[in-house]
Amino acid sequence: MSSVVKNMVLLILVTLLVIASPKVDCLLLDSCSSDSDCGDGYWCFSCFEGFSGSRCVRSATTNQFKLINNSLPFNKYAYLTTHNSYAIDGEPSHTGVPRVTFTNQEDNVTQQLNNGVRALMLDTYDFDDDVWLCHSTGGKCYDLTAFEPAIDTMREIEAFLSANPSEIVTLILEDYVQAPNGLTKLFNDSGLMKYWFPLSSMPENGQDWPQVSKMVANNQRLIVFTSIKSKQDTEGIAYQWNYMVENQYGDGGMNAGQCSNRAESSPLNDATKALVLVNYFPSVPHRSGACVDNSENLMNMLNTCYGSAGNRWANFVAVDYYKRSDGGGSFQADDMLNGRLLCGCDDVHACAPGSTFGACSPP
Repeated sequence: MSSVVKNMVLLILVTLLVIASPKVDCLLLDSCSSDSDCGDGYWCFSCFEGFSGSRCVRSATTNQFKLINNSLPFNKYAYLTTHNSYAIDGEPSHTGVPRVTFTNQEDNVTQQLNNGVRALMLDTYDFDDDVWLCHSTGGKCYDLTAFEPAIDTMREIEAFLSANPSEIVTLILEDYVQAPNGLTKLFNDSGLMKYWFPLSSMPENGQDWPQVSKMVANNQRLIVFTSIKSKQDTEGIAYQWNYMVENQYGDGGMNAGQCSNRAESSPLNDATKALVLVNYFPSVPHRSGACVDNSENLMNMLNTCYGSAGNRWANFVAVDYYKRSDGGGSFQADDMLNGRLLCGCDDVHACAPGSTFGACSPP
């Protein structure tokens, strides 16, 4: 047999072995060269401030409803939240003018929701005779700071809720819309009103929210909060500060060992508000540093805010660049919060359905 034939036979055998060999997915912090090297729920990422090279880090949440149950009140679970969910890297200009403003996320809203984000922070403005999502200043939206008509994002949310009938999405609006019934028209036109969680069902004085299972059964799976108090009466949209406490956002909310309320919020230990939101992101988005912010520092702040909130764990944890971390990141933080809320354990995977509170097994 000639050397050429031998080489061809050897090449064929090697190829067959590669095809026949099962693919072994890399797991947490294993080295990788592309996302395809990593298992489900991971992506290949380089955190230069956290580790060398590229490694598989988490890219999706744990669905606490499927893992444990959905039979508890809505305020007994935690939900990963994206800050300025609409301010997406690479989003093309919709005004014909190059945008000059910050971005806070890399994935579009559909990708965020598919990866387990369940609360979106959106800034709504009057612009171009419509409601737009805008990252601006002074309550005015400009060509330079406009991202897109809000209805485009609302239609993404509607499509997700339609395709996922057991999921609940919360919208937290920094609201600058002054047009009469502007938000009502937006939610009607986008088809979201059929999922609306009504104001009349929202608890007062810190009482528990309805059970998630009942919210799902009633198809009341969209919760919306506005920052404009009058809209609770005029449009039936919940005024955020009647139901939620929130820590300081931006640089002021990132001081180790400190967790105080933002100016609009009641003190964090105000038990008449059943929901707790913890922000952890800098005033100016720091894309490369987000992998460190979203890791151990985030976990430490959640523990600090637990004490400041009167020994209450956060229901919402809001971050920039939510997938960036040095390992488990914001997804592990969400697992920790759900573990604490549901069974008193450090990780939701340590909770067993039907187990007593505090009976933990290694995740």
